[in-house]
Amino acid sequence: MDIFRGAIVEPFGSFVSGLFTRWGDLDISIELPNGRYQRLQFIYTARVPIVKFESRSISCDVSIDNLSGQMKSKLLLWIKGIDEHFGDMVLLVKEWAKAQEINNSTSGSFNSYSLTLLVIFHFQTCVPAILPPLKDIYPGDIASDLKGVRADVVQRITETCTANIARWKSNRYRLVNQSSLSELLVSFFSKFSDIGRKARDPVICPYTGKWEALRSNSRWLLQPDAIFIEDPFERLENAARTVKASLMMKISEAFETSYRRVSSTYQTKASLLPGLARPSVLMRLPLELPAPRALGEGRDPCPDLGRGHAGPHRRPFDVNSGQFKLIWPSEHAKYEVDAFSIVACLPRQKFTMAACPQRQNFISTTYSSRDRQPH
Repeated sequence: MDIFRGAIVEPFGSFVSGLFTRWGDLDISIELPNGRYQRLQFIYTARVPIVKFESRSISCDVSIDNLSGQMKSKLLLWIKGIDEHFGDMVLLVKEWAKAQEINNSTSGSFNSYSLTLLVIFHFQTCVPAILPPLKDIYPGDIASDLKGVRADVVQRITETCTANIARWKSNRYRLVNQSSLSELLVSFFSKFSDIGRKARDPVICPYTGKWEALRSNSRWLLQPDAIFIEDPFERLENAARTVKASLMMKISEAFETSYRRVSSTYQTKASLLPGLARPSVLMRLPLELPAPRALGEGRDPCPDLGRGHAGPHRRPFDVNSGQFKLIWPSEHAKYEVDAFSIVACLPRQKFTMAACPQRQNFISTTYSSRDRQPH
């Protein structure tokens, strides 16, 4: 057991970035400073070798010394802090993708990381932009730069990202996007409604925040994937490499159909909701809420609906222009329910440290340099 002395177990992935629900796996990296290897064998088909297991009803994916994964998770957490809608948008898109059965990498569709990058790219290409190109947050390649003394590398990346994010947020001359969550969802479906026709070329590039020509990078040309979403933290990698060509039609139809539905004025609660969330989430929606109606179909009874990104209230959108917002009456007042309150109904509480002490104990299991059992 000497090889486990000094070992550290650290969570990463959506649990660290704050983009999780109770249904997600817990990603764990084990650092083994005194580790030794015998009968080493390379599995060339595995991007990141993992061990899967379940403990106390928690599904876990374990990898060894996955510093790159840990830093990506921290970067997503910092990006989440730039805009109040980013985290909710990621959760909403992931739930929508699950309802459409296109969020399962093992079956050949999107992994959750690639969906998160789609949201980042959408926020970068909105007008005005909500997020900067990721090269403005960290100009290097995370995977390549994670060399040298671990503490020094992590500190250098952290300081660079923190300073650049603060500079972006403090820019008083930057135009502020005041779109609500539901408005951002509609424009997300609109932007990628033709994803089947431009899956590989141009490349979705969150690093530059632009669509990039496939031929602009010779290494991209060597990858015969069905769709290309550049990993901004490992720029030569395709985050959507799990997507099979045979499922591109299904993925394309999911975007096209969803856009047609949410941009139509002739929709009811019964016809809209099943396409945006799974039954297990829909059953959590309050039963007393009436069918939603589009703003614009009559006078808005409550023009002051709360704060948007920076404006005094969220603006009503013109449904005829393809932009959509819903309102419901509550017991005490009228209020806007962005994206049908689906995000609010996603069960995240159980996944927190405070509400799940067994998870707190589980992920903090460490071995000290002294002889003792893990706690």
